[in-house]
Amino acid sequence: MARPRLFLVPQWTDVEWTIRPLLEEWAEVASYEPAYAIEGARVSRARLVDAGLEQLERLEWDRFFVVGDTFGTATAARIARERREDVQGIAVGHASPSWDMEGERAPINRELWAAMSQLISQDATSFVRYGITQLTQGGYDDEVARRMVESVPTGQMQEAWDIIRDEHEPIGELLGEVDRPLLLAKHNGCLMFTDAGFEDICAAFPSAHTVQVERPPSADEDFARALREFCDG
Repeated sequence: MARPRLFLVPQWTDVEWTIRPLLEEWAEVASYEPAYAIEGARVSRARLVDAGLEQLERLEWDRFFVVGDTFGTATAARIARERREDVQGIAVGHASPSWDMEGERAPINRELWAAMSQLISQDATSFVRYGITQLTQGGYDDEVARRMVESVPTGQMQEAWDIIRDEHEPIGELLGEVDRPLLLAKHNGCLMFTDAGFEDICAAFPSAHTVQVERPPSADEDFARALREFCDG
């Protein structure tokens, strides 16, 4: 039987996917480096999506699963929509219907977002080295943070952070348009993504597979196991 194919969609850099060696034990795994793919161009969601689609073209895959986490989920959903005929399923960590910050059931913690935005505008390198480690409650260690700093120019990092605020991302609607099996993952105790956001996307897709993990899904062994069960069907 052919091994499943997983296309991992980063938020900023492939370094985020620390569970990749676990996935490679049972699947064919590919990803891409957005920072390298769009070097010299202004960061936009469309360009991040195009870079992923270009990588898929090079891979010549015609059957695969799309996997995204944190603020890479909008890119993952858009890539999946563009290649919906080839997509077997979609797995998203920190699953939420959108990144709205207003209202009682806002998926994003507005106060924390504002604090992180101020830090990244003052010193993007420190944001990655210290802010992300704290934000993920140790999900990414100092070594991963160091590699992130090396992989992503600080200017790109600021631009990537800004588009999260500036561009409306109807993630739930995008996933509905693709209409493929879903694995929705929650990072328990996450400081940025709210419980309400996860509850609402689960309500929107009652047939979806779900999993709750203690670390960011891209760095969590339990998510890796849940992903294998999801792909095995």
